[in-house]
Amino acid sequence: MGERGGYLVETRGATRDLGAFVAGARFDRAGLAGFALGDGSLFLVDPARPAEWRKVAVHDGAILALAAHPAGGFVTGGDDGALKHVTAAGDVSVLGGFGMKWVEQVASHPAAGLIAAAVGKIVHLFDGSGRKLRELAHPSTGTGLAFDGRGKRLAASHYNGASLWFTASAGAAPRLLEWKGSHTGVALHPDAEALVTAMQENALHGWSLPEGKHLRMSGYPAKTKSLSFSRTGKWLATSGSDAMVLWPFFGGGPMGKAPLELAGGDGVLCAAVSFHPREEVVAGGFADGLVVLAEVASSRIMPIAPARQAAVSALAWSEAGGHLALGTEGGFAAVVDLTKR
Repeated sequence: MGERGGYLVETRGATRDLGAFVAGARFDRAGLAGFALGDGSLFLVDPARPAEWRKVAVHDGAILALAAHPAGGFVTGGDDGALKHVTAAGDVSVLGGFGMKWVEQVASHPAAGLIAAAVGKIVHLFDGSGRKLRELAHPSTGTGLAFDGRGKRLAASHYNGASLWFTASAGAAPRLLEWKGSHTGVALHPDAEALVTAMQENALHGWSLPEGKHLRMSGYPAKTKSLSFSRTGKWLATSGSDAMVLWPFFGGGPMGKAPLELAGGDGVLCAAVSFHPREEVVAGGFADGLVVLAEVASSRIMPIAPARQAAVSALAWSEAGGHLALGTEGGFAAVVDLTKR
């Protein structure tokens, strides 16, 4: 997993103080890193040229959501009611305008050529050229979006449950998965074998698919705001405790199975999690700014970035898993090179 001793951000990281809350981080398919900020700007950095950080003015207000665009570059949603495409060159174009309504959730599946944006109760589905394919109506405001591993299905969380759509079935109704309460985020198993939502209370709710059996995962000291399935769907990593909490989705789990807890023990809450795209390795960011990697099989921990007071607000892997992007509420951002040397 890398070098021994110290923090890898100090020896293998390109870092910047971006001066505003880092609302999201992503890599596009070509490996370009993007950092979305609360001041409406997007910073672009190519890991091959880590000294060059380019600032692009995108939204009149905060960027609320960030995803990779299928054609390269990024898709952003803002509180100015706009959905925009920012190319790798820094050119900005409008994909959709929604007046006074915030574009709070954006998800994409670059390989399938799909973009989804939640605006109030409607999820707008676009293809890679920016053409709108469908409008997906929900009973209440969409609070989370997630594609499955192939882009065949799209999950949306909302009040009293979640909706599961087949992306290619024009006009088809969604499968509604119901559970009373406020659902604030969603994760979809890569093979669509389960759907899990974060709840307003300190718990997760889920449904096994296709049978729809309810799954209840509780015991968190705080709300879970970050969910990440491993590539195979074997594990679901979550924030909301003083460790990265990993629920087993194998061997009959997660019901009746104890979760695996990694990188805990100091009482600081985990704020963000992100599974490596290929290996059973998970990145965790904490409320004091600490970032670590954990190898699931061995529970071995590798320190990535030291505590910097401000909570980690963004974590993202490049498509091949060779680079990790991280950002904090205080504006610190880094791209860490984890490729073998």
